[in-house]
Amino acid sequence: MTPDPAPPARSSAPSARHATVPLTKEPKEPRELTEPGPPEHDAPPPPELAAGEHDRQHPTHRPWSARRLPAALVASVVLVAAGAALFDVVAVRAGRAAAAWRRNLADELATRPVDDVWMLTGAAVAAAAGIWLIVLALTPGLRHWLPLRSPAPGLRAYLDRDGAADLLRDAAMRVPGVSRARIRVRRHRVKARADVRFRDPRQVKDDLTAVLDEERDGLALARPPRIVIRVRQRTD
Repeated sequence: MTPDPAPPARSSAPSARHATVPLTKEPKEPRELTEPGPPEHDAPPPPELAAGEHDRQHPTHRPWSARRLPAALVASVVLVAAGAALFDVVAVRAGRAAAAWRRNLADELATRPVDDVWMLTGAAVAAAAGIWLIVLALTPGLRHWLPLRSPAPGLRAYLDRDGAADLLRDAAMRVPGVSRARIRVRRHRVKARADVRFRDPRQVKDDLTAVLDEERDGLALARPPRIVIRVRQRTD
């Protein structure tokens, strides 16, 4: 009787048994034969369909600006006005006379008519400032950033408009016949202007449309803008 072989020593290299596990794994064909099912339910969806469903489940919105500068301006004005008024009220309560600026302001507000030029100007400035603050509070801002499609919930990515314009301009310059291209990217539309030195301008426009559409789709924008192309024949 031969003695049992000693167990192999442990080492950092993978063992032969672990390497052969995938090769000896039981195939799934018998199970599929014993439990037949419609193949369309077992097969994974196409990548295009899966990507579209994933994008619909995780929409991407525009980023919201922090509005640091308007908030700092409003806070500074309110702080200065409230601090001055509070200091004067405390001084009056302490037995001192009211400040001259507060007495003049109270007299002007009490004596001036409503249709006075200064009253109308002040009301217009206050109304404009209020409308400006309401617009800032209800709009996201950061119009220079374009949202990209989100691959996962909670993940956000954005592309700068100038960067998108540079990519589209490089793609336009690769079209034969285009000597110069100017691209302006907006939220809903891309304006492309191209100078043609040779070839038929209509053929150049068709090629330019196809190239820019492909490049725009490759940017993975959440809301792809519409592309408007204008070509101009240059002979000088």
